Amino acid sequence: MMLTVLALTPLLGALVLAFWPRSADPRLVKTIALAVSLVALVLAVVIAIQYDPGAGYQFVEEREWIAAIGVHYALGLNGIGLTLVLLTTVLTPVVILAAWGDRLPDPSRTNSYLAWMLALEGLAIGVFAATDVFLFYVLFEATLVPLYFLIGAHGGVGRSYAAVKFLIYNLVGGLLMLAAIVGLYALTAEAGEASFLHSDLLGLEMGEGTERLLFLGFFIAFAIKAPLWPLHTWLPDAAASASASTSVLMVSIVDKIGTFAMIRWCLEIFPNASQWASPVVLVLAVVSILYGALLAIGQDDLRRLIAFTSVSHFGFIILGIFAFTTLSTAGATLYMFNHGLSTAVLFLVTGMMIARRGSANISDFGGVQKIAPVLAGVLLIGGLSSLSLPGLAPFVSEFMVLAGTFTVSRPLAVVATLGIILAALYILLMYRRTMTGPLAPGAEGVRELDRREVATLAPAVVLIVALGFVPQPLLSVIEPALEPVLAAVSAGDPVPTQPVEAGASEGAQE
Repeated sequence: MMLTVLALTPLLGALVLAFWPRSADPRLVKTIALAVSLVALVLAVVIAIQYDPGAGYQFVEEREWIAAIGVHYALGLNGIGLTLVLLTTVLTPVVILAAWGDRLPDPSRTNSYLAWMLALEGLAIGVFAATDVFLFYVLFEATLVPLYFLIGAHGGVGRSYAAVKFLIYNLVGGLLMLAAIVGLYALTAEAGEASFLHSDLLGLEMGEGTERLLFLGFFIAFAIKAPLWPLHTWLPDAAASASASTSVLMVSIVDKIGTFAMIRWCLEIFPNASQWASPVVLVLAVVSILYGALLAIGQDDLRRLIAFTSVSHFGFIILGIFAFTTLSTAGATLYMFNHGLSTAVLFLVTGMMIARRGSANISDFGGVQKIAPVLAGVLLIGGLSSLSLPGLAPFVSEFMVLAGTFTVSRPLAVVATLGIILAALYILLMYRRTMTGPLAPGAEGVRELDRREVATLAPAVVLIVALGFVPQPLLSVIEPALEPVLAAVSAGDPVPTQPVEAGASEGAQE
């Protein structure tokens, strides 16, 4: 019952806030939301402490839900799901604390703003824990509702267009996945008894063409969510129109559903099709890395810049997943967590800058470090983590992805490495234009971070530094969970070749 309680905690909190009187003191509403998110964090930490990395799926719950078609209410966590549940519960209190000072289009709707955030947290936890594909689909689609309203009702200029574009893209992907789920139902019914359970779908026999079509139905939905080039175009618009807090929830948490699902549902349920598609997916991932980085360099809007950096980073994650090596896949999973932290810092600190300056244009800033050195320092840490500076958390995961990919495809790994150089360009150029040089006209109002804002950013900054030096606590949980995944796709780590010395060769011949 622990996973159900964990998911229901923020959902019930959202329900309470939804019916809370609008005339109530906004500070009380915010305090309730923060308290609920902290309770969820405590529950997640308790689950993490009790989790045994070598014991497979744990905290399993399984009950018949819709018996006529074999649907179960089934939850369980392995190391991958646990990592992302922790990311969700760590970032939600951070986001709510950051939203304390958000200027909403309608200030009287603070209740619904925070209620949708809590609802999104509960649904995301359910997605990461679902072990029935039908339940997964229902929760996968349900996450669209809170995000639609967070963008469309509580965003900035262009919010209606961005919200509709976000919804259309993701609904199309969801419809493709639903068609594939119907196909799975038909296959399991023919095999004996209809079932959507992850354990029953493992090793399900299907024809080559059928498997490839079903794989594509799932993969396209996840590639839109991730997002992978060329299905990414909804993200920059959504990020530019949403509040900083909403952007963190969207990019750091919800978009990870796409890459998480590629591992759980694509690789394990459709292993042969995953191998068949991997050459194309690897190329698309490398294109995403370079395309996202190049477009980030050319952005003047801070929010769109961070959105395009995320397109590039998701390319690294997908590259690691479809390289099918232990090193690359573990790196990709760790990257999901680390990217969530670094992107959260970037979105939140730039959101604070935008609120002070009244503009998101990089050209409207300049010399800010003279009057707000702490703000400039946090932006620098977030930026350096985004470009994977050694000693900060993303470096370890990015190195693992590239090293693992190198053993499979040296050309792709070498080209992908160019993304690191481009990342240094877009981050350092952004920092130089906003923080250094003479103070720009109109930037005098960019005041220093206050205590609440420092407390908001501190947890993510501390984790970025700590995991940069000691990533093993997460890797020890992730790696055992990947063994059955890689076994499903029959992936074995290539054995490095070693040159034979001439003397040794002659001795062998004698």
